[in-house]
Amino acid sequence: MFAYGNVKAIIKFLESLDFTLLKASDDVITKELSSHYYRFQNSQDVASLFIALKRLEEVDSIENIFYEAYKKEENVLDGLWSFITVMQELYPRESRGYKFLVGSVPKKINSAGTYKRYLMFLRWMVRSDELDLGLWSKIDKKDLLMPLDTHTFKVSQKLGLLKRKTYDMKAVLELTETLKGFDASDPIKYDFALYRLGQEKII
Repeated sequence: MFAYGNVKAIIKFLESLDFTLLKASDDVITKELSSHYYRFQNSQDVASLFIALKRLEEVDSIENIFYEAYKKEENVLDGLWSFITVMQELYPRESRGYKFLVGSVPKKINSAGTYKRYLMFLRWMVRSDELDLGLWSKIDKKDLLMPLDTHTFKVSQKLGLLKRKTYDMKAVLELTETLKGFDASDPIKYDFALYRLGQEKII
């Protein structure tokens, strides 16, 4: 959820966190994270996320929450909306920083953003290769959606893989569908290559 911004800054912040706190009380979590902040997430936002995740793990696993909604139509967005809803219910904090971390369920898919951080998380957890962890087994990689960032967006347009000019969920769906034409069983495997082409300004 903190996977945005400068890579070095992300790693430095994550390394400063004590994830054993996910087993601690709410008061201990709040106290121990009182000096932790990341960009526009203050210490209360960080602590709130830890508390919400701790409460979630007490009732179910993240994978199960995604899967139960996903399996009906094999739609990862259904799983994502379910997870966001559960997180909001477990710790309903009204702050810009916390809302950015957890996200919100869009009223219409046409008005949805790219949800890049969540789709990247799903790539890491579902796919298994030299880049991705493959810790989940219930969701099929064929149903993953492209974790579209600005580099991938521009490169895909230049390569003729994406016609849409707006950086949003409709672009994610269009590009994913195009990539299924190359490999319907694993369309997201092209993500890293497309991203590097843009980041290194090769295209």
